Amino acid sequence: MRLLIRLYDGVVDLMALVAAIMLVWLMVAIVVSVGMRNAGMQPFAWLFTSTEYALLYMTMLGAPWLVRRRGHVHIELLTAALPEGVRRIVSRGIAAACVAICAYLALKGFELVQTNLARNDFDVRAYFFPRWLLTIAFPVGFGLMAIEFSRFVFGRELMHSGEAGIHE
Repeated sequence: MRLLIRLYDGVVDLMALVAAIMLVWLMVAIVVSVGMRNAGMQPFAWLFTSTEYALLYMTMLGAPWLVRRRGHVHIELLTAALPEGVRRIVSRGIAAACVAICAYLALKGFELVQTNLARNDFDVRAYFFPRWLLTIAFPVGFGLMAIEFSRFVFGRELMHSGEAGIHE
């Protein structure tokens, strides 16, 4: 079981690394595109398209890692004022709601991927790109976020530290 957990954690870490590389790619692509325009050249069509795709993938691939690290935005003003026992219940309840929302979005994302495959949909911009290769990011990202939030529901750690302004 520990091997499976370590393998899963490695996948989430790898996804975060790919998201970080995509962030660097966005910076490079924007600088190159602006530089080409300032030099009077037309930027490559794939340059713009790749940045659009990278924004989607970067968000969905990096989000599970951010959940694990409690890097998402939440305000601890209320939970910091709660007694320890109540804070535990509230924090786990919020995490459970996040699991439900992410699981629902993962399911809807999976249905979208199935629709894209059944219709043989393509994203038509500079190139024909199978749309399912874009939408697959939704069930994967939201599914893994549901798993990460469930760690705060059933695990030892809480999503909320109990101290306003403090991020562990």
